[in-house]
Amino acid sequence: MRDTTLLQLALALTPPWTVSRSDFDPEAHRLDIEIDFPSGSRFTCPSCGAAECPAYDTERKTWRHLNFFQHQAYLNARVPRVRCDTCGIKTVGVPWARPDSGFTLLFEALVMTMISAMPVKAVARIVGEHDTRLWRMVHHYVDAARARADASGVIRLAIDETAARRGQDYITLFVDIDQARVLFATEGNDAETVAAFADDLTAHRGDPETISEVCIDMSPAFIKGVGENLPKAAITFDKFHAVKIINDAAEKVRRAEQKSQSLLRGTRYIWLRNPANLSARQRATLEGLPTRHLKTARAYQIRLAFQDLYDQPSVQDGAGFLKKWYFWATHSKLDPVIDAARTVKRHWNGILRWFDSKIANGLIGGINSLVQAA
Repeated sequence: MRDTTLLQLALALTPPWTVSRSDFDPEAHRLDIEIDFPSGSRFTCPSCGAAECPAYDTERKTWRHLNFFQHQAYLNARVPRVRCDTCGIKTVGVPWARPDSGFTLLFEALVMTMISAMPVKAVARIVGEHDTRLWRMVHHYVDAARARADASGVIRLAIDETAARRGQDYITLFVDIDQARVLFATEGNDAETVAAFADDLTAHRGDPETISEVCIDMSPAFIKGVGENLPKAAITFDKFHAVKIINDAAEKVRRAEQKSQSLLRGTRYIWLRNPANLSARQRATLEGLPTRHLKTARAYQIRLAFQDLYDQPSVQDGAGFLKKWYFWATHSKLDPVIDAARTVKRHWNGILRWFDSKIANGLIGGINSLVQAA
């Protein structure tokens, strides 16, 4: 079998397209495949679909294709412009690439699969292309997918921010909880991001008034944005964020106390973990501390108790549990813990809403890591 015949079959070319020759340069690690069509071939008009349009002239183009083993491969072809009686002179589309792309469809499919799991710059290094070219590809497919997006069935929403880079530079993500899909992402983390989402939702056949449940952190900006733009949404405050507020308070107690209690130095991660997650060494260290006399130990017990809120069987039990916990925390004589308890009090209804909605922002964590990597 000749190499041209083999390449013709491998590329799945159909008439009038044929492989005319191939050139392999082992020193440049490059394979060039020449594609042509017979003189007198006729084509379909790309605008109106009229058949049997004659070629008017041609333009030579090149597309990067999937590697041939470890060597870069390129397709080269004369692309005809046809004369259509209805539309005039039009450039024909080729079956192996989309218009105005310097890559074949198979190469783009490979790159887009890789980009879904790693940063664009990393993919660019692997495939040997400039990341600017790959970003143009990404924008094309993302814009096309966004144009087709249908948000008409969205009723439960998770909203969370992630740092785009170091400093106060944030991106806010809006995720459909039921479909685990990103609906919208925008720069910033203020109330206007929710307004922008509501506009985008409407543009994609959704309705802000059909959103019945929203899970957010305790950001005043998000609370304001949801109230103004998603008027029928009940707010659930993310339980992981609520727990983090108590964790941070306990850590503040430890940092302050270790200034006078040197035995607390190096114990930070013991107090941040639950007892079941401690290593044998950490457990031994904890058991060796005079916990009865440590403020940190009291803060630790209050932290652990707050987590038990989410194990209560009903909202009524949860409310009763939270009242007892709040009394304990506010009478602890630990200022960071008291401040955290008052934060819980200000967001009481949204915290207890979890017992009805059972929603949280945990699914956004993995998405956030991809955004940060990108």
